Amino acid sequence: MSRREEEESAELGHKEELSRRIKEQKVVVDELSNLKKNRKVYRQQPNSNIFFLVDRTETLSQCKSKFAVQKVIV
Repeated sequence: MSRREEEESAELGHKEELSRRIKEQKVVVDELSNLKKNRKVYRQQPNSNIFFLVDRTETLSQCKSKFAVQKVIV
């Protein structure tokens, strides 16, 4: 495989990964948007099996912002 083909393959893999992350973030936003007001939301700590209770509206806002940024990148 030539150097150019390797670069194109790596770029394609990167775009697929970004696309997967955007789809995942969209699902998170949709799920949080459709939760009833009295439902609890927990966030997992990175690299851990520990979850902490978080504010639903704040988490939804953060996820929407992250989603918007990811869409701009693509």
